[in-house]
Amino acid sequence: MRFLILSAVIFSLFSCRQEPAELKSGFWRGVITLQEKELPFTFDVQRNGDSYLVYLHNSSEKILLDEISIQGDSVVMVMHIFDAELRAKVDGDRLQGTFFKNYAPETSLPFVATFGEHHRFTKNTELAAEQNFGGKYQIEFTTTKDKYPSVAIIEQNGNDLTGTFLTPLGDYRYLEGSVINGQLMLSTFDGNHAFLFVASLSGDSIQGDFYSGKTTHETFAGVKNEDAKMPDPESLTFLKDGYDKIEFSFPDLQGSPVSSSDKRFNNQVVILQIFGTWCPNCMDETRFLSHWYINNHHRGVEILGLAYERKSDFAYAVNRVNKMKEKLKVPYDFVIAGHEDKLEAAKTLPMLNKVIAFPTTIIIGRDGKVKHIYTGFEGPGTGVYYQQFKDRFNQHINELLNEKLTSSR
Repeated sequence: MRFLILSAVIFSLFSCRQEPAELKSGFWRGVITLQEKELPFTFDVQRNGDSYLVYLHNSSEKILLDEISIQGDSVVMVMHIFDAELRAKVDGDRLQGTFFKNYAPETSLPFVATFGEHHRFTKNTELAAEQNFGGKYQIEFTTTKDKYPSVAIIEQNGNDLTGTFLTPLGDYRYLEGSVINGQLMLSTFDGNHAFLFVASLSGDSIQGDFYSGKTTHETFAGVKNEDAKMPDPESLTFLKDGYDKIEFSFPDLQGSPVSSSDKRFNNQVVILQIFGTWCPNCMDETRFLSHWYINNHHRGVEILGLAYERKSDFAYAVNRVNKMKEKLKVPYDFVIAGHEDKLEAAKTLPMLNKVIAFPTTIIIGRDGKVKHIYTGFEGPGTGVYYQQFKDRFNQHINELLNEKLTSSR
């Protein structure tokens, strides 16, 4: 009798078990709320057998998310290589939840999404242009502590906007938005950073606000200038007086030491990439360097990535770098160099004046001496600036490979 009762209870529990929710295939419009502002983005969902693929869209960029799990009425989307997730309850055409950063839960933000919507800020982008923001601007950003220069590149088609802002530390990547009530509205969401720009135009003068995360708010202002320029990226980070080489010893992903004096670097042009897996500009550079390395390694070039991660824990850092290597199919090696804090990072490379940007790229000649240090990265979202970077990079490497080796390391 007890057996029959127990069987009936178990059957009842299983028969009442909730079926996993279905994430509808097609386009969704997401909104992250930050600082009482709405930051919109779009993504599309595709079924792949019994699993899902999701693509984040930012202008011409598509970021693949291939770790999607559904349990009961909830979905978790792992944000590509980043230690962050979108967590939400699924309710038919609606998602509601959180943009959650595992390494910093206190910075998490509310998130909702609606199925079947493809617009970013507004559906009414076919109306006559309310204001023409298109062009290039010489900009200055103002933070609570300092100011920094920028070049804004804005393209406008009707009331649709795309573009980016270049800064000495890197660019704000692929921005997309609209002109609404005479205001510029641009946003991007890359899986780890959520950026929102709002600006107004008066004649050739632009001014606006930049919002990021829970607390970051900066203002910016400038004028339209087709000859706008950035500071020379090779003038910002440099060797201190008395140094001409970079000397280091860091553990690789297996914990074995890698040193600047290792034989594999002898008579090679060496590229050191100061980076972090949490940094989207670093990922843009890593994609470029990966492709470049495959085609140029045989010429006598080595690349070594120096990873500075969100946590000082070695196992955590190794896990993040290994995931990045796998996702991006990176062919060169990495070491764990330290924590992302710039002051702490500078202590690991005391011959540098400072570490002010991730990424920072150091190019070393075959004689072991530092030839170029490039701060930040002008990624593919910057258009012609990206091409100019590639041209200069290749010119520098070609010159170093053609130099006669007059002394050993």
